[in-house]
Amino acid sequence: MTKDATPDPAQATPDLEPAAPSAPSSGRPARRAVVAEDEALIRMDVVETLRDAGFDVVGEAGDGEQAVALATELKPDVVVMDVKMPVLDGISAAERIAKEHVAPVVLLTAFSQTELVERARDAGAMAYVVKPFSPADLLPAVEIAISRYAQISALESEVADLSERFETRKRVDRAKGLLMTKGMTEPESFRWIQKTSMDRRLTMREVADAVIEQIGGGS
Repeated sequence: MTKDATPDPAQATPDLEPAAPSAPSSGRPARRAVVAEDEALIRMDVVETLRDAGFDVVGEAGDGEQAVALATELKPDVVVMDVKMPVLDGISAAERIAKEHVAPVVLLTAFSQTELVERARDAGAMAYVVKPFSPADLLPAVEIAISRYAQISALESEVADLSERFETRKRVDRAKGLLMTKGMTEPESFRWIQKTSMDRRLTMREVADAVIEQIGGGS
């Protein structure tokens, strides 16, 4: 691929507005959420925070098994779930939800140990929040989870081979990081790569490689 395969990323601005924790416009339906937390007061706080941010909380669960059932049935835009729950713990529930490609999961935890974070990541959770938390902690994590899930889904639909998908994801992540040095946010940088690939009829891997060549000197 030549260096002029994509427009100059430094001059590019994405068409879509970056996600923000605000109420949806009248033309956009509210994003749907399922909340799973066995402590009723914390569950109420999470539900209220999401509703205040414009989400439609379509299901509430008090244990992990119920959370999986609700997520599978309702297909929400995000699942916010506690790690420590009866019947089925949150990490195991997140793993089942991720395996079925149902929705992104944000885990709530009272701990931030490296081992727990790695288990959550390996289970397919897109983000986690440490208790006690405020709306300023929870809402950005929810937005990140939704954004990352959309990115992974887009890459998976473009690349069928598992090993090629992994390499494409690495190259796209590298390109996103370079675009972020030009002032873009992570969601903006991915949307720019995605839009450029559609406009130029290239794969996202090809666009990512061009960005790396232009900005990162090919490394």
